[in-house]
Amino acid sequence: MLDATTRSGGTATASPRASTAELAVAVPSATTASPVPSTGFTARCTRVLLSPWSRLSLLVALLAAGACGVLLFEPQRLLTQGWPPQLGGAMAALVYAVAYGVCTVAFVPRPLLNLAAGALFGSQLGTGVALAGTVLGAGIAFCLGRALGQDALRPLLRGRWLKAADGQLSRHGFRSMLVVRLFPGVPFWASNYCASFSRMGLLPFLLATGLGSIPNTAAYVVAGARASTPTSPAFLIAMACIALPALAGVVVAWRKRHRLRQL
Repeated sequence: MLDATTRSGGTATASPRASTAELAVAVPSATTASPVPSTGFTARCTRVLLSPWSRLSLLVALLAAGACGVLLFEPQRLLTQGWPPQLGGAMAALVYAVAYGVCTVAFVPRPLLNLAAGALFGSQLGTGVALAGTVLGAGIAFCLGRALGQDALRPLLRGRWLKAADGQLSRHGFRSMLVVRLFPGVPFWASNYCASFSRMGLLPFLLATGLGSIPNTAAYVVAGARASTPTSPAFLIAMACIALPALAGVVVAWRKRHRLRQL
């Protein structure tokens, strides 16, 4: 017997069943999957491209390209040359609203665009088109800043002024943005990106922008529509509506100057 011979000191011979098991362990299976190629380089490239500073660089490049495009297009020509003759009616209003929003993202001053809206479309339609472009441009700037710049810039909010502005917009976003829109003084693009870098929500931001921009926008549009008759009551009232909020903003800033110095 094989087992008896092994116990008695004879030559030990492995049983066929044991040999099969050992071979199965020692010899890798032919169906074992080959090692997956390393993706370390691809992963590192992806992390670099999606890093906060890479996204911020993309935002700066997009804004620079937009500003250069505006300089080449010269939107101020609308005030002197008018709208292209091939566009008219509702299509012209839609195209202008979209162009208005894109131009505000590229740092074009809103007063210029509002005056052009009044000169091209009149008081009523011009006001609607300008408000639509205002909300659209604010939404585009907010989304760009939130997606591409917030992660990189929030850790840099170390100054007292920056921390105070961030805290105000984060806690009282709608009220703060409504005041900013009602009282001119802060550039439109600057308020858009400051709000996007804070923790303010998109919906309160858009609502405050739409409501707070009505008086100032309507005043500029009416002034642009009545620019040919500068002595008319409508033009004079529009100019007063432009000047009074600016004066009120200066008075409020003067009264709050001591608090501002403490920040």
